[in-house]
Amino acid sequence: MKSEKQSYWPSPQDVDGFRLSDDLSALAETLAENTHEIWAQARLAEGWRYGPKRDDERKLHPCLVPYAELPESEKEYDRLTALNALRLVGKLGFMVLKKAPEACPACGADITVDMAYCPQCGRKLKG
Repeated sequence: MKSEKQSYWPSPQDVDGFRLSDDLSALAETLAENTHEIWAQARLAEGWRYGPKRDDERKLHPCLVPYAELPESEKEYDRLTALNALRLVGKLGFMVLKKAPEACPACGADITVDMAYCPQCGRKLKG
């Protein structure tokens, strides 16, 4: 008798025809890097360490390195996850918008709402 797990067939939403803008494609790379960072942080918290060869018993993994040092095949796995998530967001009718930076009233430098002082002219921005 087959178990429930044996009859499972993944069926992700079809997003192959959904094209992303260049900005969102660039965002996917940032998301892919962050996905790796989250994965690595979780593994390290579980006691895993870098090792040249994966060893589950000793908790060693060769991908516990910065994203830039990963083999292209590993980066591609994270990229596909990010790209497909962004494509699904778009397919479902949502939009991802990049918020424009605000400008310092004194010098016009780009600032964000969390800054207390302008990084260019030093003007106090809050309070």
